[in-house]
Amino acid sequence: MLEILNQINDVLWGTPSLVLLFGTGLFLTIMLKGLQFSKLFYAFKLAFTKEDKTETSKDSQGDISNFKTLMTALSATIGNGNIAGVATALTLGGPGAIFWMWIVGLLGMATKYSEALLAMKYRVKNENGEYSGGPMYYVERGIGKKWKWLAVAFALFGAFAALGIGNSVQSNTISDVMTESFHINGWFTGAVLAILTGLIIFGGIQRISTVAGFFVPIMAFLYIGGALFIIIANYEAIVPAFEMIFQYAFSPVSAAGGFAGVVVMEAVRSGVSRGIFSNEAGLGTAALIAGNAKTDHPVKQALVAMTGTFIVTIVVCTMTGLVLIMTGFWDPSGGAISGVQHATGLDGGALTSAAFGHALGTIGEYIVAFSVIFFGFSTIVGWYMYGEKCFEYLLGLRYIVPYRFIYITATFMGAVMQLDLVWAFANMANALMMIPNLIALLLLYKVIVSETNDYFHNYLHHQTYTRSKAS
Repeated sequence: MLEILNQINDVLWGTPSLVLLFGTGLFLTIMLKGLQFSKLFYAFKLAFTKEDKTETSKDSQGDISNFKTLMTALSATIGNGNIAGVATALTLGGPGAIFWMWIVGLLGMATKYSEALLAMKYRVKNENGEYSGGPMYYVERGIGKKWKWLAVAFALFGAFAALGIGNSVQSNTISDVMTESFHINGWFTGAVLAILTGLIIFGGIQRISTVAGFFVPIMAFLYIGGALFIIIANYEAIVPAFEMIFQYAFSPVSAAGGFAGVVVMEAVRSGVSRGIFSNEAGLGTAALIAGNAKTDHPVKQALVAMTGTFIVTIVVCTMTGLVLIMTGFWDPSGGAISGVQHATGLDGGALTSAAFGHALGTIGEYIVAFSVIFFGFSTIVGWYMYGEKCFEYLLGLRYIVPYRFIYITATFMGAVMQLDLVWAFANMANALMMIPNLIALLLLYKVIVSETNDYFHNYLHHQTYTRSKAS
């Protein structure tokens, strides 16, 4: 079964899929006239400043604030891919992979913006009076009911992916760290994670968003703070590190020391694929929570949502990449290219941990260990909302409680079992979520452009007139 799934994944995550993802981001960037660049500061202002309730309270509808929506999405998106995924991209594609990770992140901002906008426009109210949105709703309500099969396919694979890469894989990673760093048995770790997960998810969207709003800033401060300290302490290596990134983005890395050397195409492939896994732009996951945002225009939440991709890729992934390059740990053999003699033979999260430990000693290893724990647990909680929305679409609210127990069980099982099969299935489910979502974005691009023009040409002018009249 594992071999079959791996063969399927080789096809699903092959060049055509990466081109589809990259191409969709580029197409939407062109159609939106580079909105992710021209409106970035405005988007951050919307995300992190309190909205004037006197202007929007009458028309705003939703369950949670823009900020909490962003934090919930970030809790699911900022994960161990930002620690392990970047390290893997570097060892496979060399420093140039970071450049291509930036490119896919910047283009992915347009994709994430479009997903959130459509989620807001086509969201519905469920029996509990809460909003539900996501690709399945904008496929069925935006493209038409004859496409419902595509919506069902997205929801089915989304519900399963939540149990795998959003849950079991994360609890397994946490369990490994707890065992290696603190010698705590996996059964105990699994039981604690399952209990904590149950306490949070049974509190509904309000409790989940509150926990996310608490956890995300802490874990970001912990990890980014440690990375910044290393970068500043080695400030003389900052310029050479960026030079390596740009140089090897367009030229092959020759074999030296123990590094096998890579061609430019490998740098592109590694950067694009790992960038997608780190920010999830194109998978449609952010749209599943964006529909709950409390706002009076779809574009507002769409702008807020795209800042998440910037934070994850341009900030967090870049920090990891710079630490690995500046300490020489991007070359796991410690060869002549890196200029640092060490023979780690490590990959993924272990390599990042070794780099932090090399720079900061034991405290650096603990920073990575606690980051993995925080990142992993927040991903479990955030991805639950994704799975619930998909399951709700398939079977309705009456089966949500059973799904919660299944999710909690998967949390425990992930901590105590080998997950090669779960990883392979989750990767397949992610790809099969991505395809219907990208089809919908391309077919509904005129709606995306129309709503965007309405906001910047009509809505903002109306708000300016209202404030002027009030004054």
